[in-house]
Amino acid sequence: MLVSTTVLLLSLAPSCLSIWPIPRSLDLGDQILKLSDSFDITFGFASPPQDLLDAATRTRNNIRSDQLGRLIVGRGSSDSDLFGTASALSNLVLDLKNNDSAARPIKVEAVAALSVRDEAYSLSIPADGSPGTVTANTTLGLLRGLSTFEQLWYTFEGIIYTSYAPLNIFNDSPAYPYRGVMIDTARNFFQVSDIKRTLDAMYLVKSNTFHWHITDSQSWPIQILEFPELARAGAYSTNQSYTPNDIQDVVTYAAERGIDVLMEIDTPGHTSIVGASHPEYVACFLSDWITFAGEPPAGQLRITNMTVANFTANVLGAIAKTLPSTLFSTGGDELDMPCYAADEATQKTLKETGKTLFDALDDFTATTHGALHALGKTTVVWEEMVLEYNTTLRNDTIIMVWISSNDAAAVVEKGFRIVHAPSDYFYLDCGAGGWIGNNPTGNSWCDPFKTWQQAYTFNPLANISSDQAHLVLGGEQLLWTESMRSRNDRGKP
Repeated sequence: MLVSTTVLLLSLAPSCLSIWPIPRSLDLGDQILKLSDSFDITFGFASPPQDLLDAATRTRNNIRSDQLGRLIVGRGSSDSDLFGTASALSNLVLDLKNNDSAARPIKVEAVAALSVRDEAYSLSIPADGSPGTVTANTTLGLLRGLSTFEQLWYTFEGIIYTSYAPLNIFNDSPAYPYRGVMIDTARNFFQVSDIKRTLDAMYLVKSNTFHWHITDSQSWPIQILEFPELARAGAYSTNQSYTPNDIQDVVTYAAERGIDVLMEIDTPGHTSIVGASHPEYVACFLSDWITFAGEPPAGQLRITNMTVANFTANVLGAIAKTLPSTLFSTGGDELDMPCYAADEATQKTLKETGKTLFDALDDFTATTHGALHALGKTTVVWEEMVLEYNTTLRNDTIIMVWISSNDAAAVVEKGFRIVHAPSDYFYLDCGAGGWIGNNPTGNSWCDPFKTWQQAYTFNPLANISSDQAHLVLGGEQLLWTESMRSRNDRGKP
């Protein structure tokens, strides 16, 4: 599953290839193969896990309900002349290469550490109607094969068929282990059903990480059993919050589709909403946002106060312990330094301890990250923690590069692993207009809109040496929702 280049896309355009992402190796025929009315997906090993059985059922149902016609004149009418002599596929066999051991559920494989996650598969579809096969080392690999198989089929006048037989894909695997989508559900709330719809789309194109930016200064929608006051005071409404059952529902739904959920609780900035329940923990709470924040409302955690640090660590731990992912993000972006300079409590503590603000940030981070490390989590932060604040971080911390694609080289130079999330390529909300100020042009800070063509020109190894290439884990596209709502995740309005 390679990151495609423009040249590769153009070379495949005449064949109207429907498989995405494009496999590493692909041998396509040009014969018509129908899908039998009795088509079934079976297994070449004993006791397949329930989530793989469910995935096979979804694949069958999706193919039959999709009703996708070929994007050509006549929508495939020219293919119908060959239906009478075409063979029909009645069986797809899923098989594990090492079927002597018990197959682990997809939802277990999907949340394994990135370094050991195995998504490779091979797919073979003969043209003569004999059984097709998907083989893999893991159930997660079999799931990836199913998503490719699902993309092969068209419908014309009730006949489901492919025009690519025979087809062989050998040992397809991702170029990068991290392939994500981020949605901010704090600025504008997304219902669980909206999130699930996004997860369904991610499954089909083999995206494997849902980065859930679930809290921000505007709202705290996540309910935590140990800290009920946060959502009670910080959610937009009781109907716009996520219960523990909601969280587990999303996590399980995602994992069964091969998707890990990376939860982000952004700290110590972007936390004004904590002041709704704990005003004493927040510097510049209810202050003028134009002076003390990049956008309303102003307020960020008092990092010099160890009571606040311990509180934050306990909140993060209470959430992280309920999540199966090995990853957890603590954010760390866009700290407003004038706010801390004007905050009497912060300045008093710095004077008493003889520490700098960045010393205090080190202490705060050591406390919060320590709680997550104790739970076996790998921490994820935004690039400022490394490039602006020079925060002391464990070497296994993952850095998300967002301000500019040009910053990636500086981060890997420090030896950290990165996920590309550059605003100049991957931000989906750019071009929707600004939501603050009185700009008569209506422009947003990251205009223009980032088209798919722009995204696909991105080079993940630009200015990164071959010795550093292993530090690039992958990338993600991001939807910030100050000016977006749930319907915008389906396409630009």
